[in-house]
Amino acid sequence: MILRAVHTTTYRYSDAVSLCQTEVRLRPRNCRAQDVLEHELVIDPAPRTSSMRSDYFGNDVTAVTIDRIHEDLSIIATSLVDVRGTEAIHPGLTPSWEAVRDAISRHDIEDTFDAFQFALESPRVRLTPAFFDYSHPSFDTGRPILECATDLCHRIYSDFKYDGAATNVNTAVEKTLRSRVGVCQDFAHVAIACFRSHGLAARYVSGYLRTGDDIIGANASHAWLSVYCLGFGWIDIDPTNDAIPSTSHITLAWGRDYSDVPPVKGVALGGGTHAVGVQVSVSPS
Repeated sequence: MILRAVHTTTYRYSDAVSLCQTEVRLRPRNCRAQDVLEHELVIDPAPRTSSMRSDYFGNDVTAVTIDRIHEDLSIIATSLVDVRGTEAIHPGLTPSWEAVRDAISRHDIEDTFDAFQFALESPRVRLTPAFFDYSHPSFDTGRPILECATDLCHRIYSDFKYDGAATNVNTAVEKTLRSRVGVCQDFAHVAIACFRSHGLAARYVSGYLRTGDDIIGANASHAWLSVYCLGFGWIDIDPTNDAIPSTSHITLAWGRDYSDVPPVKGVALGGGTHAVGVQVSVSPS
């Protein structure tokens, strides 16, 4: 299925900005489940300089410098993506979570060596006993890892309430676990902490959902996670929607947690206070 995604970010400043430097991660990845056919980035005011690079995790990053005085900034990313999804995996065919844990602990082959970095603490995911205690009922002895993942995903979906006003991008994952309220970013961080507390590898994924589907988090940036499974690679899990992502999801970027993959971040000289607006539309092309 070919999807057209339009992601619009606007900044409104109370005072004039004389200089800003901004990084954007808004070009979807080419990966097993999708191919990027077209991508266009339009920024107003027009940047004086613009450069592209790949970050440590292989995400495309565009860095721009704007040195024109402005009180409004608009960033519009339009992408055409061929989304194929991935073939469903029967959970019972996956190895036990202990076998995956032990392989990651040894990290003596290329795949597990790469996965090992996603089993450690990261800036937004601190590991405390509370995450192990909450998730442990999903990790019965000898249970296949995908069964563990889908069970934990369902429990987060059932136990936590989605509320866009309850948290922000700086909300600590420990607070989300205590309050049981948050948004997709928070739920992804909770799930990641749960997997890592059991010695497993999980990474944060940013992306979009197809507009109009009966799923939570459409019309905005979305987030979920991938869990490493020995012999199968990385398997995506969306705890916000109690689902394994398929053709309704577009992957933008991945990293250890949100701090590695914010869609837009930067610094400005001047500006006073500011308001940010984000709108996302994803539809079949």
